[in-house]
Amino acid sequence: MIEIIPIDKINASVEVPGSKSLTQRALIAAALAEGESSLLGPLASEDTHYTMTALRSMGIQIDASNPAKWMVQGTGGRLSVPGEDIFLGNNGTATRFLTSLTALGHGTFRITGDKRMSERPIGPLMQALQGWKAQIKGDVVADCPPLTIVANGLKGGKTILPEGKSSQYLSSLLLVAPYTHEKAELEVKGEVLSKPYVAMTLAVMADFGVLVQAEPEFNFFSIPHGPYQGREYKIEGDASGASYFWAAAAISGGRVTVRNVPVPSLQGDAGLVPLLARMGCEVEKSEGGISVQGPEKLTGIEVDMGNMPDVAPTLAVVAAFAEGTTIIHNIAHLRIKECDRLSAMVTELGKMGADVVEEPDRMIIHGKAGGSNLHGAEIETYHDHRIAMCFGVAGLKVPGVLVTGEKCVVKSFPDFWDRFELLK
Repeated sequence: MIEIIPIDKINASVEVPGSKSLTQRALIAAALAEGESSLLGPLASEDTHYTMTALRSMGIQIDASNPAKWMVQGTGGRLSVPGEDIFLGNNGTATRFLTSLTALGHGTFRITGDKRMSERPIGPLMQALQGWKAQIKGDVVADCPPLTIVANGLKGGKTILPEGKSSQYLSSLLLVAPYTHEKAELEVKGEVLSKPYVAMTLAVMADFGVLVQAEPEFNFFSIPHGPYQGREYKIEGDASGASYFWAAAAISGGRVTVRNVPVPSLQGDAGLVPLLARMGCEVEKSEGGISVQGPEKLTGIEVDMGNMPDVAPTLAVVAAFAEGTTIIHNIAHLRIKECDRLSAMVTELGKMGADVVEEPDRMIIHGKAGGSNLHGAEIETYHDHRIAMCFGVAGLKVPGVLVTGEKCVVKSFPDFWDRFELLK
């Protein structure tokens, strides 16, 4: 447990680790590529460790001895069968990406994770892979890990992803599509949520040499044959991790610059910054990063966060310090994250005295200026890194906030609490 000590005024400049989303996508592309790749500024965390360990078990050589520059020797899509199960903890991104990746191999692969992962369904991804003739099944629950994949490559041709509510299903299919036997086409039914993550995947694929034809709404894709080409690839600072520092500026009336999230950014979560501007913050963007200056009084807003769910909890905390009502729409997919984040945020903000309403796909926060109705509380993190970090922000303004299970931040931001101290 850690007690957060409030700060009167913040004026800080910080750097954040490399983007988790970009690191994991770049690892997959580099592993499948022809030749060697160097990944500059990657994120070393629990999640990326799971991804690297899994890739190494399939014959990919990765030298991560230099934390600033990982070297990946691609195999051109050739994968070995591991001698044991591929254990991925609660790494949802890797579980989805590697489900498709293992289907490119030849032999039997088994993907497992922790208890929460066995509750996170991936049925639509399994159906789409079966459309490319993958043999895949859930060992306990039909559409959840642990999974067994009897792999003999992917046939390709046209397949259908039955729904686009998790962009990770779509990104998983796109990343492996250049290696199907026949040219791949992918149709997505329904609305595609978290579109910036799909755009990020397409950008990484393009940087590694594969240009995908995509319809504007991301409901249809035509993917040429690969292979990816090894290259030097620079990874942006993590916008999701930066969100907590920008939020700290917003609620404190202080100023924080995050130096290594570029403008423009590939990451949809950088979209939190314009939302903070709508709430009254001043924003400056430059080659040196993105600065947020908090106002004397924040005001509530109404927003659709379907495209940036990972920073919806961050905005919810800021909203508790804003005058008026904030409504965050289109966030039902928060319920299948590391925990049910929608319910968790409502419960934990409620412990602090916030007036918050939970609905099936949205959250309503009736805020008071400066969080005048809030008080300290012992916060449960549900083993979820994002819950821990966003309530760290709340404690910068409200005395007596204690965050339990604070070490769960190792999943995406191992030295978060150390860097958080730099705000003082």
